[in-house]
Amino acid sequence: MNKYKICVYAICKNEEQFVDRWMDAVSEADLVVVADTGSEDATVERLRARGAKVYTEVIRPWRFDTARNKAMDHIPDDVDICVSNDLDEVFEPGWRQKLEEAWQPHHTRARYLFTWSYRADGSPDKQYAMEKVHRRHGFRWVHPVHEVLEYSGPDKESTVWVKDMVLNHHPDLSKPRAQYLPLLELSARENPSDDRTAFWLGREYMYHGQHDACIAELKRHLSLPSAAWDEERCASMRFIARSYQAKGDLWEARLWLYKAIAECPRVREPYLQLARLGYLQGDWPLVYLMVEKALAITEKSGSYLLEPESWGYSLYNFGAISAYRLGLYQESYSYAKTAFELAPDNEQLKKNLELIALKLT
Repeated sequence: MNKYKICVYAICKNEEQFVDRWMDAVSEADLVVVADTGSEDATVERLRARGAKVYTEVIRPWRFDTARNKAMDHIPDDVDICVSNDLDEVFEPGWRQKLEEAWQPHHTRARYLFTWSYRADGSPDKQYAMEKVHRRHGFRWVHPVHEVLEYSGPDKESTVWVKDMVLNHHPDLSKPRAQYLPLLELSARENPSDDRTAFWLGREYMYHGQHDACIAELKRHLSLPSAAWDEERCASMRFIARSYQAKGDLWEARLWLYKAIAECPRVREPYLQLARLGYLQGDWPLVYLMVEKALAITEKSGSYLLEPESWGYSLYNFGAISAYRLGLYQESYSYAKTAFELAPDNEQLKKNLELIALKLT
């Protein structure tokens, strides 16, 4: 006997290739509600054939928060727990039982593990906490893009961590993200004091190669009183550094990476970025030092800002090169060996290892 009535809800458009996989995963719910925002393929028909309640919604102008709120509005009032996820996201089997075991009536939302990306062998690479499970009442989605759930209910917010509940992301890489930038600019106009929006907008400018805009917006992010999370501030500084480097100002890039390390010395990302910059400048003592500092960090932060490359072969490869240049051949070989073990199909790492080994014979 189930303890709670659970509804999965989603928005979609032209995602027929994901329907069966997604419906298999969400079938543990009592009800599946989908707001289709204009599919021209067989998405709607396939969803309905699998038992989903599908509603057609026209969202003009387009906003993700409006679309998700339209979907939420179709959820019956007697539902206890709402589970929002997209058709390219797949829950691992048994998620409902784990959720019901953890959830108590006083909880307002739940957090669980989200897999963003995978290694070549299919194992999880980048994972962080997600919280798109919530009570039926008292929640609305806000922000045109990178939308978040805002709670305004009468009870105090109470979040529960659901152990071993995992949602895996398998994105459709053919979908463009061109709409993100204008929506983020709109979001920043609507929420000028929201630090997270400023961060995402600055990052998006970087992705689009608009480096002056990136630098200006991320400096604004850092100036906001609410921008207090050290790891996100560190990321802003790293992205500012990337933009200065892209503009050819390596001195400013290095300065901002020092700031990033000082802001959050417990994550590997700024050390790796500075090691890479040192490599470009031939500053081997700097590269060597950054590698040592980064590898001394042995625990991942667990946030969405983690960059998997910081936990792969790159640091060991930079360690091998810098140690070799400094005449530390035994250390160089040790680093190169580890780098190759982490990426055994990388021919360049294999050649590096063989070259360094010649120095030890």
